[in-house]
Amino acid sequence: MRKRLLAPLGVCALLLAGLLSGCSFGETPKIKVLILPTFEIGDMKCDFPGEAQFYYEAFLEGGQEYEIAGGFEGHRLYVKDGVALYVTGMGKVNSALSTMAVLSDNRFDFSNAYVLSTGCAGGAYGYAVMGDVFLVTAAADYDLGHHADIRDMKDQSAATWFHDDSFDNSSILKPNAGLMDRAYALVKDVKVETTEKTRKAMNDIFKGAEWACRDPMVLRGATVTGDNYWKGLHDHQNAMLIAATYGCPDPFAVSDMESLAIGLALRRMNMADRYIILRDVVNMDVFMMGATPESLWGPKANDHLSEDGSMESIDIFATAMKNNFAVGRVIVEAILNDWRE
Repeated sequence: MRKRLLAPLGVCALLLAGLLSGCSFGETPKIKVLILPTFEIGDMKCDFPGEAQFYYEAFLEGGQEYEIAGGFEGHRLYVKDGVALYVTGMGKVNSALSTMAVLSDNRFDFSNAYVLSTGCAGGAYGYAVMGDVFLVTAAADYDLGHHADIRDMKDQSAATWFHDDSFDNSSILKPNAGLMDRAYALVKDVKVETTEKTRKAMNDIFKGAEWACRDPMVLRGATVTGDNYWKGLHDHQNAMLIAATYGCPDPFAVSDMESLAIGLALRRMNMADRYIILRDVVNMDVFMMGATPESLWGPKANDHLSEDGSMESIDIFATAMKNNFAVGRVIVEAILNDWRE
């Protein structure tokens, strides 16, 4: 009997010694901020940047990496000094499932964590310019409701989206207004940039319109989130109607594919009051430079947002990634410092 007890007693002694010596054996990492970009291009560092790279290089490089059960295949949770980052995958389903998988992992303490959803978006015609960064104060759903084909409409100029209030419990999310005010006060004067090629294109395409010729800024706005990657004046009209129907506190500014879904996952986890969304504008929600649906998305299309010469992003993609990080870094550091002024 004594021999059988020696091994368990030895393990207990080691555990007790570790605790008394301050060893972190078995300690649950406390996460202060979880950063959720949706995709990366290539490696996590030192190449052309996607949504994650600048955040990884600044906050996570050299930290721990963890496989997440039920997460996006091949992706890992990076953790270092109270910061965690996970690339969720694009679209509402991927981003929501990834968020739930990460937050359900009991190896980590997310009980007081803020969640920063960060990434690129399409800018609203007449309001946004490429290079802008928006603090999103409302996320509305593009897909829920009813969509008609304009060819079936009697009024060919009417919006083709129809509200269905049976979806209202999951079709709109308005992040904590006090948190939005606090975050915006920190970042509203952060300098963001453009390129000469992008500036000239905005001026030429929109014929010198005042809204299109300004420098990019950090602004507040609403996003319309949909799995449908849409573009064009008809759906711009739909997005405007959607934002107005749901009473978004700021104008429709960007369209994306994840913000609302991540927010709904957080609502299920009772964390929606600590949710922050940053979106940088890398293209517009209307066709430009002679582009058509066929040329961008048809079987012979060969246009990629992140590449030089893209008819959609017109040289802004990498600069917009830097802009997003310039703003996001201020927020992450404020959280790590417990929002001290």
